[in-house]
Amino acid sequence: MPIYCDESGGMSAGAMVLAGVSIAADDADALLARFKQVTALRGEMKGSRISLVERALFFELLERFHGRAIVCEVRTDRLPARLSEERGRDLNAYAALLETVVEAWLPESGDCAEVIIDDGRYDPATLALVRESIVALLGTCGRARLADSRRSAGVQIADVVANSFYNMTYASPRTDRIRQIVSPFRNGRQLRLVSLA
Repeated sequence: MPIYCDESGGMSAGAMVLAGVSIAADDADALLARFKQVTALRGEMKGSRISLVERALFFELLERFHGRAIVCEVRTDRLPARLSEERGRDLNAYAALLETVVEAWLPESGDCAEVIIDDGRYDPATLALVRESIVALLGTCGRARLADSRRSAGVQIADVVANSFYNMTYASPRTDRIRQIVSPFRNGRQLRLVSLA
């Protein structure tokens, strides 16, 4: 089963959240197609651009199409000492979140995971290094690759999950409503939050 990964936020924004979503590729495509059909969305599905009603629909579809997510977050005001150095802080936090999420999925993947990572956050050379660290983590059985979110339904799904949890890290007019939308799925273990390793 593929594990699609994307992040939301950043250290300069106060928090970064990374989601790893396990969903069959065909189910990811079907979820995105159904979401677009109901909402008349054109183009890429992004968590920062959908309404609260659309977000509620998204999580219902995630359940219907058997998607599950592991989410990890880090806040700027609660950074572990190893990530607190100003230079490279954002990238270091991203790499640590990604490794934590992938490690959390490994026992359920039979230690043989296919990890698909959004290629949009950093330059290609930096992302290549991040991908190599995940390849090393996966060992000989698993594999990791980068994907353009515009062409990957799974990465778009991970984006919405990450953005939803990011929206719950700080107080805003949407925070309580998003928490209400997400809560039933967390209670059902479809969504699991793990601590940074």
